[in-house]
Amino acid sequence: MRRVFRLPLLLSMLGLCLLLLAAAAQEFRLFERAWFNVKAWWQPAQEGIALQGYQVSIEAKVIDGLDDDVSALTYDPERKTLFTVTNARPELIELSLDGRILRRVALTGFGDPEAVEYVGPGSFVITDERQQRLIKVQLDDNTTALDASDAQQLTLGIGFNGNKGFEGLAYDSLGKRLFVAKERDPMMIYEVRGFPNEQPDKPFAVHVVQDRERDSRLFVRDLSSLQFDERSGHLLALSDESRLIVELSVEGKPLSTLSLRKGYQGLQRTVPQAEGLAMDEAGTLYLVSEPNLFYVFKPQQP
Repeated sequence: MRRVFRLPLLLSMLGLCLLLLAAAAQEFRLFERAWFNVKAWWQPAQEGIALQGYQVSIEAKVIDGLDDDVSALTYDPERKTLFTVTNARPELIELSLDGRILRRVALTGFGDPEAVEYVGPGSFVITDERQQRLIKVQLDDNTTALDASDAQQLTLGIGFNGNKGFEGLAYDSLGKRLFVAKERDPMMIYEVRGFPNEQPDKPFAVHVVQDRERDSRLFVRDLSSLQFDERSGHLLALSDESRLIVELSVEGKPLSTLSLRKGYQGLQRTVPQAEGLAMDEAGTLYLVSEPNLFYVFKPQQP
């Protein structure tokens, strides 16, 4: 008789385990990612950046002289250098393309800077994650400090959620669009038009757009950084928790991925905490990981 009573208990436990596994798979977006991988294997994307063909050329190089956590990355095509920000002791830091510190610019009044994006010669936008501020700054060869009170600012105030706010930026110079990534809970990508204001003598005319269909297609757990590719018009989305970079088409459809896990793209070790992504005009990808690691990925020639 005991066996009769054990069977329903075993079935209940099995059902509970299956429910927990399904919930975990949904949380980590495993079903969507697996389906994408099947489609990519069956019919590899021929358009766009083709991230699956990239290989690491500089891996986990320590950025000497930097103890604070780096957050975000952007490429300056005029200076041929990179810029990142730190938030424990707010600084804007210029890096060489091989990950060496070239200069440090102190930031005052920026709160919790989490992202920086090049938007034009000498012009950058920095985010204050907690207050959801976008702050435009001007930089020249002699700049050693920046004060937010002297800068053009915009506060969006969309879905305030502590330190799960604005985590990444990307700029479309032709379309005059600033893409702003909200990290998670919920994860979103906003398109902001009208900021920076190119006519400061006139009132702001800001328009914010959200593409819910595109955002729902992103099979990642969070967003750490964004990059807009001017050549293809595609958007790259970096996820720390999913250890992944996803290429999105103009319509928001996932096209290709670059894995940040050990054994993929030539990596000897998994990237520990990817925070910033940038791309130069040759298609080379640069990545920073907390607290101070630097990576370079290059497309392989066919």
